[in-house]
Amino acid sequence: MSEPLTQRLRRAGARRLRGWAARRHGVDSLPLTINRRRIYILPTRFGLTLAALLAAMLIAALNYNSNLALAFAFYMVSLALVAMHHCHRNLSGLSVDVNLEADAFAGADAVFHFMLRNASSLERSGLEVSLEEEKPARAAASAPARSDERLALAVPVSRRGVHRWDHVEVRTTHPFGWFRAWTYVHASLTVFAAPRPEGSRPLPAAAGIGHALSGETRGEEEFAGLRAYAPGIALKHMAWKTLARGGEAAVRVYTDLGAQPEWLEWSALEGVETEARLSQLCRWVLTCESRSARPYGLRLPGVEIAPGRGPTHRIRCLRALALHARRGDA
Repeated sequence: MSEPLTQRLRRAGARRLRGWAARRHGVDSLPLTINRRRIYILPTRFGLTLAALLAAMLIAALNYNSNLALAFAFYMVSLALVAMHHCHRNLSGLSVDVNLEADAFAGADAVFHFMLRNASSLERSGLEVSLEEEKPARAAASAPARSDERLALAVPVSRRGVHRWDHVEVRTTHPFGWFRAWTYVHASLTVFAAPRPEGSRPLPAAAGIGHALSGETRGEEEFAGLRAYAPGIALKHMAWKTLARGGEAAVRVYTDLGAQPEWLEWSALEGVETEARLSQLCRWVLTCESRSARPYGLRLPGVEIAPGRGPTHRIRCLRALALHARRGDA
């Protein structure tokens, strides 16, 4: 269904205003303190309705020469002007900070954490942070006097890849909802959306061919086969059953799972569609991070991430999966 004309005109006007504001103020450095020159204010639908009602009231009071109606109309006009001043002041002097990067999975929400700092002696109520996209994301909060207020803005991410926004809108309709004051924070926000962790294939076998242990066994080990006996190897590693059956002298070979890295290979999923491969690799990354004590590395076409562990390594691997080029992308 096509978008209504009024909504298209509203969106076009908002884009033109954002572009003009971006040229006027440039890219902002965070944290940003909002000054009065950055604040824009307009009446809301309720404010326009009130203005029409007051105009009709004034005309009727003049027509019927009613002093009481005139006094009430002028009282409401003065109240509206005071409300406009308070709406503007609710943003003036407020400080805004936010993390510029966030990580998420396709089909889930990415979260940006805002810090609203109110250094004044006045409470700032009815604050709202908005990130406009196909599905607008909004979060509301109030900042008490001389305090910091944390605000989490959840942004839905529908597809894998890198998503960027060049501005955030901070607005308020406090105190009565008759006026809307807003400002733009021109900072580049980025979401790295990794593929959904899906797939049923088990982890690939550890890389390496193993080694014969010449001393005491250490760590987590797995039997990897037999090899010919060489002088110097401890007799406790001899394969006595093989020798008893008339075979050549041999020793048992083990793979040290604690030392061998787990390589998550793109080539290990031959014949699988691209997005399904990425989803399986994503699940392997999460499995290795949560269940395995071994370091793990990731190999994609043109990308190799050395084995490692920990939150930083996990994010690096997930971002590599998010950045993998889509078929048909430029």
